[in-house]
Amino acid sequence: MSTALTDLFPHPIVQAPMAGGVSVPHLALAVSEAGGLGFLAAGYKTADGMYQEIKQLRGLTTKPFGVNLFMPQPDTADPAAVDVYAHQLAGEAAWYEAELGDPESGRDDGYDAKLAVLLDNPVPVVSFHFGVPAPEVLESLRRAGTLTLVTATTPEEALAVQRAGADGVIAQGVEAGGHQGTHRDLAENDGSGLGLLSLVAQIREAVALPIVAAGGIMRGSQIAAVLAAGAQAAQLGTAFLITPESGANALHKRALTDPLYGRTLLTRAFTGRPARSLVNRFLREHGPYAPSAYPEINHLTAPLRKAAAKAGDAQGMALWAGQGHRMAREMPAAQLIEVLVAELAATGVPSCVGGGAG
Repeated sequence: MSTALTDLFPHPIVQAPMAGGVSVPHLALAVSEAGGLGFLAAGYKTADGMYQEIKQLRGLTTKPFGVNLFMPQPDTADPAAVDVYAHQLAGEAAWYEAELGDPESGRDDGYDAKLAVLLDNPVPVVSFHFGVPAPEVLESLRRAGTLTLVTATTPEEALAVQRAGADGVIAQGVEAGGHQGTHRDLAENDGSGLGLLSLVAQIREAVALPIVAAGGIMRGSQIAAVLAAGAQAAQLGTAFLITPESGANALHKRALTDPLYGRTLLTRAFTGRPARSLVNRFLREHGPYAPSAYPEINHLTAPLRKAAAKAGDAQGMALWAGQGHRMAREMPAAQLIEVLVAELAATGVPSCVGGGAG
């Protein structure tokens, strides 16, 4: 098994690319400088916006980092269901004095333009969410000197990642905050996600790729557990969301440890795709009726979520969080990595578990 990926960073810690303004250059900088692998999130940005963040980060560090892309989504939404949901949200729009967004605002997230930028200006690692890129895309990135990772939520998806020619797989357990990276969004699969340790073990037996384990990881002992299960590194999102370098809204950061938000649920309420959020009023009222329609619902609710944040109302925001959110520790990102590394070392599990020459 190749160690090309883990050779890039001394500690088996990857900062999850959290879209929506959370994974800003200064967060990726702090993580990479501390010996982890920092990530920029290109999701919901223009190709130029992505390029400017890459340029900024490169001006601050020579350490390796990654960029995450969202895969274009098939047009499978039922327009009638989207219209019904829009009517259900009329009260929210009136309350926040905001217009609903246009559900037909685009579905490819500027994928081709972003790929072109990354081929012209290669970065060390590119990861993909919501599907598997074409083999020729992965090969073109390899020729440019870029390692590639693709999210998988089942062993079958991991096999598809391997067949396409990616350099590694991100095993995303159901515990993870934010969007599940399922390759096909099927409503009948809601609630059937695999827990991380079971998923890592099954993917380890299914493919020969290096595994980055993601989902609810907040402590060094949990990193040790996924390494022992066969992963080469752990990806943490919620743990870094609360750091001062994170670009998350202050309301979002406070909510992570606020007893008012005691649990999380996977919901389609905010985007039309299953995503794990702290349970708030918006999720409770609209989650049961939200259709399977991404990115249409994401476009539709975006102005509402923005208006709620502007009004200081966390009850109307998408408060993405993993199941371990109550374990979040408010400290600088570099200090968090130092603490995680010490906790990992205390377990006695070698940080190179699962690796090997390739």
